[in-house]
Amino acid sequence: MNTPILQTPARVIRLIMHLRNAGITDTAVLSALERIPREIFIPRQMHDQAYEDIALPIGRGQTISQPFVVAFMTQALELDDRMKVLEIGTGSGYQACVLSKLCRRVYSIERHKPLLENAEKVFEELRLRNITAICGDGMKGWPQQAPFDRIIVTAGAQDRPPQALLDQLAIGGIMVIPVGRNGQQVLRRYKKEADETYAVKDLMPVRFVPLLPDIARPSENADDPIDAKNQTG
Repeated sequence: MNTPILQTPARVIRLIMHLRNAGITDTAVLSALERIPREIFIPRQMHDQAYEDIALPIGRGQTISQPFVVAFMTQALELDDRMKVLEIGTGSGYQACVLSKLCRRVYSIERHKPLLENAEKVFEELRLRNITAICGDGMKGWPQQAPFDRIIVTAGAQDRPPQALLDQLAIGGIMVIPVGRNGQQVLRRYKKEADETYAVKDLMPVRFVPLLPDIARPSENADDPIDAKNQTG
């Protein structure tokens, strides 16, 4: 892909300090964000904004999440390097790359094939060998690889997480997912204490694109203007 890496120490350090001041205390999470060049995931004309704490458009009506949201969701997962993680919504691939620095294996599902193809090029360019991504229906999860120690969803469920994702979460596992409708989403953490038993905690208000079923139709893959307030991976 030959994308130039424009990461500069001053810009990166400024972002990391901003995240620390905003409440990101997990040093492993901060280190992971520091090591992933965010500009590689966004259009060239926006490279000057790569280390601002804002969401940026990536095409197909999707955006790359603001770094604080990526860091906050990652921190809420309480990861370690033995874990297997499922990500619903590959998007640009940025969130998956951050996760890859913190866990054993990342499995990621994206419903927009063009986005998946772009993300896979980035995984290859960054030589991240512990990410496996497919084009599919994220609401069905990845039963062939279940159970997962952690699940992260970068699109908003209307009322509760899809049952398939709850079923694929290991006992003791954690899922972080936006839940809600009509602009009233909240980022919610589910810890699976036993079959059908969860400890649930609301973390913060968020705004994500809706979690949708099936693989995106060709008409959904047309490049269109993007609301940069929407969040995705």
